Amino acid sequence: MIPLLTRYGAKVAAVLVLALGAVIAVNAVTDDPSEQDAQHPSQAAAEQQADAEEAYEEVRYLHVNYIAETAGADVSVKADALADFAADRAESLNSAQEDADQAEAEAEAEAEANTNPTSVDVPSDCSDYSGNKATGCAMALERGFDLEQVGCLVALWNRESGWNEYAANGIGAYGIPQALPGDKMASEGSDWETNPVTQISWGLGYIEGRYGTPCEAWNHSEEVGWY
Repeated sequence: MIPLLTRYGAKVAAVLVLALGAVIAVNAVTDDPSEQDAQHPSQAAAEQQADAEEAYEEVRYLHVNYIAETAGADVSVKADALADFAADRAESLNSAQEDADQAEAEAEAEAEANTNPTSVDVPSDCSDYSGNKATGCAMALERGFDLEQVGCLVALWNRESGWNEYAANGIGAYGIPQALPGDKMASEGSDWETNPVTQISWGLGYIEGRYGTPCEAWNHSEEVGWY
């Protein structure tokens, strides 16, 4: 009996059943191909017989036990041997598919594990922050960045200014994003010296225009020490 096959094995079994049908049609009357030609001399019949024999021989070659099992056997024994081959082939295909599925699952797991290539702390939402960081998180999300990008932004401006809107250094950089010179931020508002929202808005625009994303700006800062 042919065992219940999986969706992969069923395809193989279907091909084998077609080949078997052709073989039975040729061999049911006689096992002698030359006698069969004599009974059906038309070119079409000869071609059909040749195709059937070719399919039969291919299956017999692929099945390692086929020759021993079918030597001198009748059609029913040959059918059983073909069924065994179909089952073996189906099991092989199923095993290969299981290996492929496992490899795909492992690749997906690895990709998921690498969703934070910048190694920054990614917040669950903006409530993880307070003060200027919470404001910066909300503004970054409004600008279309995701929470991973927010994590990079927080890390970047922690390094630059500690998110202090009054931070200044000796060469003229100023504010949360450390604009150089600080009055560049006047393009976002005349209150750039004291308003963290103005400074954050300017800083996000600068990052987007120069680096594309906060994580790219953070990576650059990691490499050279500034952005």
